[in-house]
Amino acid sequence: MTKKHEGSPPVQKNDLVEVVIEDLTHEGHGVAKVNGYPLFIPNSLPGEKIEAKVVKTTKNYGFGRLLEWHEKSPDRVTPPCYIYDRCGGCQLQHLDYDAQLKAKQKQVKDVLTRIGKLPDVSVHPTLGMEDPWRYRNKSQVPVGTRDGSIIAGFYAKRSHEIVDMEECIISGHVSDQVVQLVKEKANQLGIQPYDEIRHKGILRHVLIRYGRTSGEVMVVFVTRTNELPHANELVDMLKENITSLTSVVHNVNNQKTNVIMGNKTTVLWGREVIYDSIDDIQFAISARSFYQVNPVQTEVLYKKALEYAQLTGEETVVDAYCGIGTISLFLAQKAKKVYGVEIVEQAIEDAKKNAELNGIKNAEFKAGPAEVVIPKWHDQGIKADVIVVDPPRKGCDEALLSTIIEMKPKRVVYVSCNPGTLARDLRVLEDGGFRTVEVQPVDMFPQTSHVECVSLIELK
Repeated sequence: MTKKHEGSPPVQKNDLVEVVIEDLTHEGHGVAKVNGYPLFIPNSLPGEKIEAKVVKTTKNYGFGRLLEWHEKSPDRVTPPCYIYDRCGGCQLQHLDYDAQLKAKQKQVKDVLTRIGKLPDVSVHPTLGMEDPWRYRNKSQVPVGTRDGSIIAGFYAKRSHEIVDMEECIISGHVSDQVVQLVKEKANQLGIQPYDEIRHKGILRHVLIRYGRTSGEVMVVFVTRTNELPHANELVDMLKENITSLTSVVHNVNNQKTNVIMGNKTTVLWGREVIYDSIDDIQFAISARSFYQVNPVQTEVLYKKALEYAQLTGEETVVDAYCGIGTISLFLAQKAKKVYGVEIVEQAIEDAKKNAELNGIKNAEFKAGPAEVVIPKWHDQGIKADVIVVDPPRKGCDEALLSTIIEMKPKRVVYVSCNPGTLARDLRVLEDGGFRTVEVQPVDMFPQTSHVECVSLIELK
């Protein structure tokens, strides 16, 4: 039993320590304790005995750098990616895949206990992939310069320095091909990459979307400027080399911001959308549509949400944060009526088109904040039997949780991409008269520390 640390930290910067790793953080760092004082050490795994150098301390925790192993974990594997040690895209390639799934289940259990005060809720084993590589259907690759040449790749860990890459083994092969072609052509044509410090230059990002079932490919050039120089040559080069190219789009983002896309989008060639299907439902995906990046696991996730909704064909369902209607249309196949709400107006336009595309007539969509629209529906006499929420990382708005408590649906199905905010919101619902029945983690993002969950909550 380690002594609880009080007062000043028991270690200082530059100290060398021998420690045993006890746990993993939600960012994939190992956690060791020195007299109860937590040290977070990247690239270390539970059970490992290591020597580390303390690189930073705060009052409550510190950070260390792994120097050498005295004992390695049996779950440690050699990362197959050649830039894994520098790139910030993945955090868990050094951990065996089965162990990744167990770590994600444990992460969910831990936050439900610590934040949600729900130690007895059943958290099922994480649903993983048969092949946890090459799963992403969308890549957003920043463009920069080094030694006078254009580079493109993901950002280094905890920085905005671009790690130049030739391939990303969690993205589709077509993304690698497009990025290499664009780098070569932009170098040849002298198109200036964006400099985010000086807010100068032209080409900021290359975004590639791929429809798994249709094979269709969309390429989006994001620029700081209203014009994309040599646009025709870039389009011709892509048409010659990418056999399933369907759409080339130009997006303008002239703001000094970390947000990738701006508000102005024009089609340079081809269609405005590409198509993809999840199960039997077809979706039209535009350059700015929110669409899950792992289509194989999205089907697993949505089927679980549908199972938890327990629909018989007589229910009215409200889908808060409905996006382009992905979950709504799944639910509409089994519900009497589905109402979807989403704050992004373009997403609601897409949702309506997707309902039409699939001949679904029992789904209705409205743009606006869920916490404003749903109470209005309630006042109009719309009574929800089931409410489905799939909020952003920050979780549900407090006003929405209050509305759910007031509306008293039989069931709430909560889809979450952040176990911490899920646990916080479940506590609010529990205190408001609901009971968390079970939680199913789904591995939407293999090789990273992220985990998606779907939870079944019932009225007590």
